[in-house]
Amino acid sequence: MKQFVYFLGIGGIGMSALARWFQANGHTVAGYDKTSTPLTEALAAEGIAVHYDDAVTSIPEAVRANREQTLVVLTPAIPKDHQEWAWLRENGYDIRKRSQVLGVLTQGHRTIAVAGTHGKTTTSSMVAHLLHHAGIPCAAFLGGISVNLGSNLLLPHPPTPSPAGEGKSSGENRLAPPLPQDVAHLASVELGGGVPIVVEADEYDRSFLTLHPDIAIVTSTDADHLDIYGNKEALVESFRQFVGQIQPGGTLIINHTADASVAAAVPAGVRVIRYGLTAEQGPELYATNITAQGHQFRFALHGPQGTVDNLELAVPGYHNVENMLAAACVAQLEGVNSEKLQAGVAAYSGVKRRFEFIVTAGTSEQPKVYVDDYAHHPREIEAFLRSLRALYPGRQLRVVFQPHLFTRTRDFAPGFAESLSLADEVVLMDIYPARELPLEGVTSELILSQITAPKKSLQSADKILANAGTDSNFDVLATVGAGDIDKLVPDLKNILHIRWNEAQA
Repeated sequence: MKQFVYFLGIGGIGMSALARWFQANGHTVAGYDKTSTPLTEALAAEGIAVHYDDAVTSIPEAVRANREQTLVVLTPAIPKDHQEWAWLRENGYDIRKRSQVLGVLTQGHRTIAVAGTHGKTTTSSMVAHLLHHAGIPCAAFLGGISVNLGSNLLLPHPPTPSPAGEGKSSGENRLAPPLPQDVAHLASVELGGGVPIVVEADEYDRSFLTLHPDIAIVTSTDADHLDIYGNKEALVESFRQFVGQIQPGGTLIINHTADASVAAAVPAGVRVIRYGLTAEQGPELYATNITAQGHQFRFALHGPQGTVDNLELAVPGYHNVENMLAAACVAQLEGVNSEKLQAGVAAYSGVKRRFEFIVTAGTSEQPKVYVDDYAHHPREIEAFLRSLRALYPGRQLRVVFQPHLFTRTRDFAPGFAESLSLADEVVLMDIYPARELPLEGVTSELILSQITAPKKSLQSADKILANAGTDSNFDVLATVGAGDIDKLVPDLKNILHIRWNEAQA
């Protein structure tokens, strides 16, 4: 068993879940990330050493002195000229991609994998919550911070950390039997038994092809990550490969909008359940009696596992009703009865930055609302804004959007413009580059020029904050994007809370 686990890019949402897993199971964990964030600060508070300068001397001495006892976990976001990565490669360290480690941790064990170009984080968090709330021990590696769990990691039973290197834990619900010998050093707690493992299956860099699930959900197969795939056909082919790895006797739950060739690629004997919002769309799993009341959506579920009436979802959005249909079907397959399912759906509180209400003020007739959302694909934005419109008909909607990646902006500028044009006013920020270098001619103006909303502009963060405090030409504000736009949220919250509540007093 390897004692030390060192993460390059430890602040990533998927990487941090793995870091927490190893830390909880008695390993000595440390890592590098580019900048400090609330998530890296939380890891540090949990006892994980994190640094932010790319320097070999910043790698913990114990890692540098114990090559044979160290596993290095790498995110694809780390640039090829990274000094620490180069040194670790040159010195023969065992370096694995995050997806490889996740694949090893789930090998030979009951796995529920949630894939899709959008919707997978919310849906996987729903699955984990429903099972956990129903009292079914499960593990979960999530791509967002579950509000219910307060984390991106769920352990079936918190293990008692053992002395470093012993690789044992106590507790009757710990995960058992051992991993295959050639990869056993990757985990100090055995995964398996009857404990399901919920995993967000990421299509980026074809990461999800390390998984061999018993149950798979595919929420969508829309074009994305064309910097990796080149075209949509290659992306769809990767989904075909993914569902082709479902275990014999397993189940695929797939959105009716997904490319038809994906469902056709399942192995013989794998059950396919298609889902959609309404019966008119032709799926076997669908909802009826959908009503929006305040922030709640109420509906009934109909599917192959039976009907469940009177479901109340406190996280709004028609797309979230659709996500819950798939998650609830998994819960039914895992033995959750209707009564526990109703209670679990009602108790679900969502994921940070997924339709997250930051400020609510005003009256029921004239509400004032600020919502933050992670949407960064045209279809996600369209679903989010249509749901906002349904909740607040006739209210003036301002959307602040930060495009994520130069390649995604280049590939989907018309789609972004069309979806954002559902708002009364659109404010664009500069593109968040993440792992990419600038592309000639690709700026936020590419989207701005095609937006048909009545008002549109390109603004800096400072100007957005200033306008929020002085401009009263909006009732509903939404900040949207996957970059660092969330840094605006605390300041906007304070500004609007004071302003709207003073106006109401």
